[in-house]
Amino acid sequence: MQIEKNKEYIVDIIDNGFQGEGIAKIDGFTIFIQNAIKGEKVRILIVKVLSSHAFGKIMEIIDSSPYRVESDCTTYKRCGGCSLRHIKYEETLKMKQNSVQSLVNKTLKNKIDVEETLGMENPYHYRNKAQYPVGMNREGKPVIGVFANRTHEIIPINTCYIQNKQTEEIAKYIFKFLVERNISFYNEVSQKGLVRHIVTKIGIKTNEIMCIIVINGEKIPYEKELVEKLFTKYKNIKSIIKNINTKNTNVILGNENINLYGDGYITDVLGNYKFKISPLSFYQVNPVQAEKLYDFGVKFANITNDDIVFDLYCGIGTISLFMSKFAKKVYGVEIVEEAILSAKENARINDVDNTEFIAGDVERVLDDLVNKQNIIPDIIMVDPPRKGLDNVSIDNIKKVKPKKVVYISCNPATLVRDLAKLEDCYEVKRIKPVDMFPFTSHVECVAVLQLKQNM
Repeated sequence: MQIEKNKEYIVDIIDNGFQGEGIAKIDGFTIFIQNAIKGEKVRILIVKVLSSHAFGKIMEIIDSSPYRVESDCTTYKRCGGCSLRHIKYEETLKMKQNSVQSLVNKTLKNKIDVEETLGMENPYHYRNKAQYPVGMNREGKPVIGVFANRTHEIIPINTCYIQNKQTEEIAKYIFKFLVERNISFYNEVSQKGLVRHIVTKIGIKTNEIMCIIVINGEKIPYEKELVEKLFTKYKNIKSIIKNINTKNTNVILGNENINLYGDGYITDVLGNYKFKISPLSFYQVNPVQAEKLYDFGVKFANITNDDIVFDLYCGIGTISLFMSKFAKKVYGVEIVEEAILSAKENARINDVDNTEFIAGDVERVLDDLVNKQNIIPDIIMVDPPRKGLDNVSIDNIKKVKPKKVVYISCNPATLVRDLAKLEDCYEVKRIKPVDMFPFTSHVECVAVLQLKQNM
């Protein structure tokens, strides 16, 4: 059967894909349908046809899944942030486990059983960081919200069920002030206008708040008045920052930060450790789950006080400090120099003296530590970006042969790809998904690899 665009079909949803989309087949031809759930029968309209697959949208749900729920958010379909919001939370955890299991079955020689996804007790308002674009809508009225999925149209949002309530209120207060003072908003097409984004961060345990106003210029009109109003109204605001970003780019924050109030950072507590968080430093956006993720990583590593540990892609040193109390020495490596400065400061304020943090490319620093300084790790912890490990780092791990590798990943596809490259030397012992981003299609995993006995 020739699948035609703008034609309707009735299909059975046979599976869900990695982004939570429903999958159907018509005469063996694959159709992807957003917001459809495995087990449903739906009438769809074909909106796009490619050579190998097509995309459809739901026109009618004929047989509904028992896991379907009425979404509490009116804009989730457009913003794309919570693509699983129409599914019962417990079922989303199973879907994430199954998606990782599917990758394991397709890729690894050792078809290990992926463990159940660790969910949140309260999967709402969990994000400690929000980045709100501001601009003008099609009617020429000021708007704050989120970008519509795959576009830069700003969708106004009344309540976001994954953002922190306090910081959402503060962002809207700043926006209201800017509108009332007739301060211009940035236009991506003309590249004119002043305010681009309002960014907020909060320490979940400390309740300390940072506000960042990103501008296409040097000065915010009524700057002192805005700052005074903010710290007077919201006593837990500890830092207000003006971030300069005059480049035509999708990157939200520029490199220049000017403190308007406070010390330029806030603190939070993760486990037994206190961390300083600056505007540009990476810190897990769901620290409740991050704490559990790191606890799993440390537990899986089974570190002893004779072990030397390398923490690659260490960020501001969060998991390095978690491991430090069990290890002889931890070396943290990260390419972002500001993050390394924060990691050193975090070690100092927590009185940890058995860590060493090094700024540089992971593959180069790893090579230098092992081959030039002759420092051989017993355990390597990696937490790479979404693209996963590069081949040089994988080759170096194979040469060094630590007894264990603990791999924390925000992308199961690159995780399983990299595990397959290490399988000749290592046995994959455990893979544990952790739900860091409830109601989204994202899943974090921690995997532990044990060096094979004959290596």
